Amino acid sequence: MAAANSGIGIANLPNQRHKIVAKRGGHFTLMVVGESGLGKTTLINTLFSTELAQVKDYSRRHAKQLDKTTEVEIIKAELEEKQFRIKLTVIDTPGFGDYVNNRDSWQPIIDFVDDQHESFMRQEQQPMRGDKLDMRVHACLYFIRPTGHTLKPLDIEIMKRLGTRVNLIPVIAKADTLTPDDLQVFKQRIRDTISAQAIRVYNAPIDADDEASAEHAKALMGALPFSIIGSTEDVVTADGRTVKGREYLWGVAEVENEEHCDFRKLRSLLIRTHMLDLISSSEEIHYENYRQQQMETRKFGEPKIRKLDNPKFKEEEENLRKRFTEQVKLEEARFRQWEQHLIAERDRLNKDLETTHATIKSLEGELDAMQGGFGSTAAAGSRTQRR
Repeated sequence: MAAANSGIGIANLPNQRHKIVAKRGGHFTLMVVGESGLGKTTLINTLFSTELAQVKDYSRRHAKQLDKTTEVEIIKAELEEKQFRIKLTVIDTPGFGDYVNNRDSWQPIIDFVDDQHESFMRQEQQPMRGDKLDMRVHACLYFIRPTGHTLKPLDIEIMKRLGTRVNLIPVIAKADTLTPDDLQVFKQRIRDTISAQAIRVYNAPIDADDEASAEHAKALMGALPFSIIGSTEDVVTADGRTVKGREYLWGVAEVENEEHCDFRKLRSLLIRTHMLDLISSSEEIHYENYRQQQMETRKFGEPKIRKLDNPKFKEEEENLRKRFTEQVKLEEARFRQWEQHLIAERDRLNKDLETTHATIKSLEGELDAMQGGFGSTAAAGSRTQRR
């Protein structure tokens, strides 16, 4: 009885916290970025074992070439497991990297991430802060096309920008299209590029006091970038097992087989072991960095100066600039032609004037000569009469 009543009860605080969290639930915002057709929607549905979004038809995706804009789609769902609820928000970015000219295609994505930090910061500055809308991105999966070479310049540009704003997790899409040896070489090339370009990616914290947890975290980070196979279809293996995977002539690529891909490691990182760290690091590192930067350059309550960097507006502005330049060139050509015509007309008139002056001088000379001859004849006649 004495042992049961020993202590003041501080050890029960984790239990109290567990009850509060279990009752309140949680929320998690995940962003997926990558070119169309890499299986982003399929992977999300596979991760959460439900159809959160309809798989898109990309057969006519190139028919939108005239738009040339990256869109932002928001998918919300509420999941429940063992009486614990979590509000899930998935941010999709269709249109990214789908065009020949992908200049500034990352800008809508970066603007969205910054806007969520800005929105939350503005809500914190209000007198009433009861119900705050929080859509800050906790993790970003960046899908890399399985080319077998290395990261493209577009991948490097956007990963540099995302790495300073969110917890960036690179994944190799459709890993079953590469052989195991090619996949390992591809992974190492990506790691080398990430290191050489100083791209910030998410690193799971290592707890030195928990050896098992530390080993698990090291194993997760050692698999980066995660090779992924996404499928919501049930297939039967050669030994009669029913699994999620893709069926080929040579066999079955299993989603949850760690010899085939890193899906289980990615799921563990996102959901089972490090979701809380992803949320806390987003709030304590990325949001605080944004808040500090803004507070150093703005007064309290001052609105953010927005730049019109929308790629669509830029393209329209560029087209207007080209049309204006062409119109100015046409007007300049017309002006030069008119000026040359005036100069030629002036030269012609000057020549006519000079010719007229010469004719007048010639006539004046002839007149003077005639007047001189007439005067001499008159004087001779006068002398003859006097004689």
